[in-house]
Parts: sequence; structure tokens; C-alpha cells
Amino acid sequence: MKRTIFWALFASALSTTAQETISVSVSNPLRQERTDQPVIIPLAKYGDVRSALVTVDGREIACQLDDLDQNEQYDELCFLADLGKKEKKTYTVTLYHEGEPRPYPARVYAEMLMRNDKVKEKNRHNNYIESITARGDCANSYNLQHHHGVDFESELNGIRIYFDKRQTLDLYGKFKKRLELHETQFYTSEEQKQQGYGDDVLWVGNTFGLGAFRGWNGQEPTMIDPVRSRTQRVVAYGPLRTIVEVEDRGWQANTSKPAVNMTLRYTQYAGHRDTDVDVSFNKDVSDYRFSTGVINVKGSEEFSDRKGLRGCWGTDYPSTDTVKWKRETVGLAVCIPRKFIVSEEPANKDNYAFVVKTDGSRMNYKIIYTSANEEFGYHSAREWFDFLEMWKKEVEQPIQVKY
Repeated sequence: MKRTIFWALFASALSTTAQETISVSVSNPLRQERTDQPVIIPLAKYGDVRSALVTVDGREIACQLDDLDQNEQYDELCFLADLGKKEKKTYTVTLYHEGEPRPYPARVYAEMLMRNDKVKEKNRHNNYIESITARGDCANSYNLQHHHGVDFESELNGIRIYFDKRQTLDLYGKFKKRLELHETQFYTSEEQKQQGYGDDVLWVGNTFGLGAFRGWNGQEPTMIDPVRSRTQRVVAYGPLRTIVEVEDRGWQANTSKPAVNMTLRYTQYAGHRDTDVDVSFNKDVSDYRFSTGVINVKGSEEFSDRKGLRGCWGTDYPSTDTVKWKRETVGLAVCIPRKFIVSEEPANKDNYAFVVKTDGSRMNYKIIYTSANEEFGYHSAREWFDFLEMWKKEVEQPIQVKY
């Protein structure tokens, strides 16, 4: 009996210290250096992974474990690769079935806040939440959250998504490469402005802003309304990527077709000014039509390659209050795989729009922007449009991963 108990305890100890090592080959197909390139490893076949270590050339680098479906088990491992021209590197990934994820410095940030009536400063609210759902008949979901919806950032950008039928992406322009939204909460004080913090740089109204996903009625974009409910949640906080989701249940996207459930997932990687947008539905909606694009900033100059990349460069006030606010110059763009494009619509006073469709129940695209305030960015339409062409080349020729 004692021997049986001993071997049972011994076997249990072995199981809790079990680990697996994976050799990951990562290569760059382009003749240009690339930094912070995401490498994603699905973990389903590796069992209950609890911690991980990633090394390259004998050096530890940051990694991140994410529970995407919120079932208390990690689904993916993420790390970021730096590669020279046509370079190939081998990374060693060790997965452990015990412990906790290793801590690394945060390079991204995400935040959801309810107002705290006892706090007077607009950038000091502290009622943090992780998810919120409003019924479709909610009178004013826009004002439920402190800064009107979830926000997130990398060192290069900052975005908030309005929690209402527009679900528009509004933009935060930075001067320096750093994380700022925890300090400013999208409401930069005069003292912070003197210290070089950024601020809101775009007026969006009912437009797409930067790449909002909308319906299409055959003539113009339609709002995400009516719905049975709408939800915002933070799925992953970092340190290398943040993931936020917007879920619309019972959306009557087409008045002649059944209502659908839609989830928009926004993924922001460290070191990136672009953001991944993944759209999924609970059924095949390939016969529905949708729309996205970017706002036609007042007096803006348009750019399009007629193959899914479309953007603009323009200057306007980010608010109707033209006394308090100064005019801001931004460059915007959306990049959509051609298989999802139905048409590229003529520009109008509001938007540079695409009509799009899904591949069954899914589609994806990327959004990107710059503020002319940046010390590290772009300061003319020509610079921005040249960058967009280079960016699309990288999008269409991602790094290659084998393991």
C-alpha cells in the first residue's frame, strides 16, 4: 500500500513538471528589415500550458499566453520576431504545465472604465471594468463608459471604439513613442499637454472614422442597429498584444434577411501603428453586403491603389469647439484583401468607402493611421502615401513560420 502511494505521488510530481520544447523557424521573405513581427503558436495539442519561455541565440525574449475563449486555459502563445533582410532565425519555445506566465514590461495597453462620480479630474477615473453589455433599447449606451468605449494602444497609436450604433474608431495622436492612455484616459489635461502628451486628433461624427465596420443598404452605409444587445470586452491586456472585442447580437443587418450575431475582434501588437480587424458571424452571410473605409477628412487628399488599399491625408478640427482645439493633420488608411471587396465607392463628403462581403462567415482587414504631431512619424501626404505602399507589401508578404 505504501509503495502504491509513493509511486502515485511520484507520477503526480512528474506530471506537474512536464514540459515540451518546440523549435520555431521564422524567416523574412523581403529585402528589408522587419521588427516586432507576430509569431502565433496554437496550443490546443500541447495540453494545459500554464507558462512558457522563448529564447533566440541563447537570449530570453518576451512572450504572451492568451485565453481567447475565456475558459481558463491558454489557447495561443505569442512572441515578436526581429529579422534582417531575407534573414532566418530559429526560436526555442519551452511550454510548461505548471507555474504562471512570466512578467515582461508592457508595450501595449487596454482600458474600460465606468465613471466615478467622486472623481473630478477627467483623467483620474478608476472604476475599471473588463466587459459591458447594453440591451438594444438602452437609451444612451454612448455615455455608459467614461471615455465612451473601450480604448487600447501601442507605443505608436491610441484608439477608442464608441459604444453605440456607430461603433466608430476615434484616434489619439502622440508626439512621442510611449504608452499614455492610462495617464490621460483620452482626456489630456493642460499640464499633460505641456509635458508632451498627445490628445484626440480626429472628429468622426457619423462617418467611418478609421475603418469602422457597417452595414450597406445598396446606396450607403448603415449603422449597427437595431440589435438585441451590444457588448464590449477586453480579451487580452498584453504585454505584447491587446485584444478587444465588440459583439452585436441580433443585428438586423438586412431588413429582408434574418438577424445575425457579429463579433469584431481588434488586435493591437506592440511596435505597430496598424491594427488587425477580424469580423465573424454566427452563420454564413456571404449573400449580405457590408461596408467600411475611412472618413473624408475636410479637404483631404485621397490615395488608392484600386486593389484594396485606400487612405487619405487631411487637416481638420477634432471637435466642434474650434476655440479650445487646434486643427490636426492625420493620415488614415484601410487595407482589405481583394477577395472581400465588392466595390470601391466614389468619395463623398463623409467617407472613402468600400462595399465588402464575407468569405462564408468571416472576413478580415487592417487599419492604420498617423498624426502629424509625431516626432517619429510622417509629415506630408507624399511621405504617408509612400509608406502605405511599403506597408501593403509587408502585409501581403508576411514572415514565414515553421515548427
